[in-house]
Amino acid sequence: MKTIALLLIPLLVLGGLSLDSWASTQDTHGFDPIGLWVGSLSFGGTDLRIVVRIVKTQDGILNATMDSPDQGAKDIPVDSVTIDGNKLILELRSIHGSYAGTFNPGTREIEGTWTQGISLPLKLKRADKVPEIVRPQEPKRPFPYLEEEVSYENENAGIELAGTLTEPKSGGPFPAALLITGSGAQDRDEMILGHKPFMVIADYLTRRGLAVLRVDDRGVGGTTGLASAATSEDLAGDVLTGILYLKSRSDIDGRRIGLIGHSEGGIIAPMVAARSSDVAFIVLLAGTGVTGEEILYEQGELITRAEGATEDVIAKNREFQKKSFAVLKENADPKVIEERLKPLLAEAYQELPEELRKAYGGEEAWAKGQMEFLTSPWFKFFLTYDPKPVLNKVACPVLALGGSKDLQVPAGRNLKAIGEALQAGGNTNFKTIELSGLNHLFQASQTGAVSEYSRNEETFSPLALETIGEWILSVVGQKK
Repeated sequence: MKTIALLLIPLLVLGGLSLDSWASTQDTHGFDPIGLWVGSLSFGGTDLRIVVRIVKTQDGILNATMDSPDQGAKDIPVDSVTIDGNKLILELRSIHGSYAGTFNPGTREIEGTWTQGISLPLKLKRADKVPEIVRPQEPKRPFPYLEEEVSYENENAGIELAGTLTEPKSGGPFPAALLITGSGAQDRDEMILGHKPFMVIADYLTRRGLAVLRVDDRGVGGTTGLASAATSEDLAGDVLTGILYLKSRSDIDGRRIGLIGHSEGGIIAPMVAARSSDVAFIVLLAGTGVTGEEILYEQGELITRAEGATEDVIAKNREFQKKSFAVLKENADPKVIEERLKPLLAEAYQELPEELRKAYGGEEAWAKGQMEFLTSPWFKFFLTYDPKPVLNKVACPVLALGGSKDLQVPAGRNLKAIGEALQAGGNTNFKTIELSGLNHLFQASQTGAVSEYSRNEETFSPLALETIGEWILSVVGQKK
């Protein structure tokens, strides 16, 4: 689920990586840049580690690559490395990023600014090795089960989907679970800040006898298409295609195929279950039971308060949300929407702290980013979508889980709404469980704040894994 923080400021993402050819130019009269440099970008309550490797070729040319370990991005090509005295300039065209810094002989550090849509301070220090990210739950090969790279087509959308299917080595045909990621363009492991929750879930369930399919979202990895142009309803079509693919395999029991959706995936799974009798069960992980607008109001308040915002800032953020959402709901003409959002964005910009105005590079750049997000097909659909009518139509068994520390999709209110909607539709085979102390990613958490996600070594709560596994096995056992 996308976080809508103070005045709709998104988290910084190093996305859209491409490995184009690259070269460098430099005048190396000054400090010696060759070696490994590490630093950290801080924004929106989250720290992202940055690693820069600079080497010299036999021809005396400086080459470089950059990593963002917390985002799983490695060897991002640096198109040019420029040294001018004590100054270092890096250009990364594939991600529209650049870095400009000055070496301080006293501290032996490079102090500068990273620019990628916004500008953030980035201090680089020499290091002997890449900082280790401890993720003890991430499974390591060789696995005691089969792993297969698969692909299939959503013909209606013209999308080729790619993913990984894991299954036990013997004993089929197997019950299966298809995993559905949260909002934003995500890979098949639902990689976030160095964590791979879907890999952990798939490993756990496959060891317990299930086949598990996890798939790259549109425009990510091996899947084609454009994520920004798709709504939750469009993505439901991709999931339906995945079910048909699983049914076509002789090693999968077509009567025991279920869905596990996280966050926005918890919106999509009921859509698919309401349309298809082929869905044997659904598991909703931090799924929503109220409209997107209600989620965004509560999410914005909880997250900004957890990150230290004053009550005055929280109130102003809520007022901005109300006014901008009203424009989107009351107007269909894109030109009218843009015209009416402009003064609201101008007013909101004046409320930003000075350091954030500077980071965004001025009002025009900030307003453009906000306008594109607010008017995107995904956001306009999510804002007004009410999951209750669809939940009324879900007849298969349902397990809905939420974490008591979830600030993005608060568990109490949403689990209650999900349960009431299922019951109103006549579904008697469902469970709603609030798991104590878990955040939106189902990690054990102190506060639930977004800033804890990357610092937490736990990827996915063992209790949550066991709860999911036991429930699914009880359901598919009945069907078998």
